[in-house]
Amino acid sequence: MTSMLRISEAADAAEQSALSPSLVERMTLIMESFGGAQTRLTLEEVSGRTNIPRSSTHRILKHLVQLRWLERDGREYGLGSLALGLGGREDGHNALRAAAFPLLHALAVRTEMVVHLAVLDGTEVYYLDKFGGRAAVEIPSRVGGRAPAHCTAIGKSMLAWLSPERVDKQFKGAIQRRTARSISDIGILHQELSRIRGRNGLAFERGECYSHIACVGAAVRGPDGPIGAISIVCDAQAALERLAPLVANTAHAISEKLFGVTPQPDRPRHMPATPRIALPSEALGELVAMGERGAWF
Repeated sequence: MTSMLRISEAADAAEQSALSPSLVERMTLIMESFGGAQTRLTLEEVSGRTNIPRSSTHRILKHLVQLRWLERDGREYGLGSLALGLGGREDGHNALRAAAFPLLHALAVRTEMVVHLAVLDGTEVYYLDKFGGRAAVEIPSRVGGRAPAHCTAIGKSMLAWLSPERVDKQFKGAIQRRTARSISDIGILHQELSRIRGRNGLAFERGECYSHIACVGAAVRGPDGPIGAISIVCDAQAALERLAPLVANTAHAISEKLFGVTPQPDRPRHMPATPRIALPSEALGELVAMGERGAWF
């Protein structure tokens, strides 16, 4: 019995030594260096932000990845599933919902259509809010529900601002078809995301998730990338081009409420610059005319 107690005491001492205050402090500094869910940092950047030696930073990062507090994508690290599952993520969602609520409600009233607010969660979108009154009952989505990101306008608008490497990793080359019009090939998905960037972030889909539904979406972008997205949902035969300026303006307005000005996040290294959509009232008629000529596509 005495020997067992000694073994237990020795184990406790070893554990306390391994979790020394300096190690806990360093782990805390590293976790705090990631400002948000979309933040991606290299080893050198984490070491620079925390003033922890590079070798020690690398060792701690490796353990945090193994424990799922962080995830690694090539040379970059980001918050992992455990960190994203804590209250900080919900706080971020609450801030996004609060900023978006009056704007999306007004958009739903003005268009008399269903409006969504969602965030990206791996290969899926997670719906935070849904507006549209009685019309919303006819749309098969719900707050707290999910849908495949690659076949929804709201999802594609966020995927467009991720690097191709990250998109490849998230989908791992396997894309499931939902309808006859769904994207089912990773190469075709990359082509679609490139077209979305060419339209300054506007995404369209007709019958890709549900055969009778069409959507136009745009991402709400922060300094580190897309933090969410909005979309208008309507009949599959509706003229989505007419709705595009309203969706773009609303997404920009939410970004401005959250960040003060419309942020210009860093693009993946391969990605060409695209100007912000500026939609003054006098340009609205011209944009609608462009849509009628099919210029948005």
